[in-house]
Amino acid sequence: MVHTMIRLFALAALIAAPALAQPVEDDTAAPAPAAASPQEAPPAETVPTDPAALDPVETAPPTTLPDGAAPPGESMGEDAADPAPEPAFETERVTLETENGPLVIAVEVERAPVTAKNFLRYVREGRFNGMTLYRASNLGRGYGLVQGGTRGNPEMILPPITHEPTSQTGLSHTDGTVSMAMGEPGTADGDFFIIVGDLISLDAGDGQPGFAAFGHVEEGMDMVRALLDAPTDPNEGEGAMRGQMLAEPVKILSAETSE
Repeated sequence: MVHTMIRLFALAALIAAPALAQPVEDDTAAPAPAAASPQEAPPAETVPTDPAALDPVETAPPTTLPDGAAPPGESMGEDAADPAPEPAFETERVTLETENGPLVIAVEVERAPVTAKNFLRYVREGRFNGMTLYRASNLGRGYGLVQGGTRGNPEMILPPITHEPTSQTGLSHTDGTVSMAMGEPGTADGDFFIIVGDLISLDAGDGQPGFAAFGHVEEGMDMVRALLDAPTDPNEGEGAMRGQMLAEPVKILSAETSE
């Protein structure tokens, strides 16, 4: 039930958002129009009654093991095969130096190449310098998101990009995931949000596009969680974001890659 409610609120933001320019992927494309509306990450107007229900886990009933088989988690002896290692995917580290300390993000350049390329371009061209972490959407019980980026600044935004759903990248909106804010698929540009708690209802599925996850926080989640509880201005923000704008946005002093 909670899973469905949060997805419906996320979709409401997609439907209500004004249409922006068509997505492009060419770095040489012309700059975005001067007039642009701030992009939205998913709204959070409902506090889940049971956050654990966002990702229920079913426990299989006990089974009878065949002769010679070992229980789960126990070795069957020297001849037992080692479990296959999880595949390692290429990432690139980005450090956002903020007024409240560093925020280190591993950007998924292999699994989310289009979205990662866009984010890294903003970093390398200095488009995040002087921007802010400006929104905190608190779902309660340690769940929510913190949003930052260009906030529709016409001098900083680049043309929007093609949507890369989680069903394509294999990523998921778990705690610390970084994802693109957007009004609808194909409108994401220079705003991103960081997930606090597992909110997999923002993944693609059930015929819905979801949001484009492209990285995860390696350092700085304590700061993000603190911002989730920071004071917000009840009169700032439009639509679903009203009352979610930080009373004191946190400035991004610089953004650099590990190169």
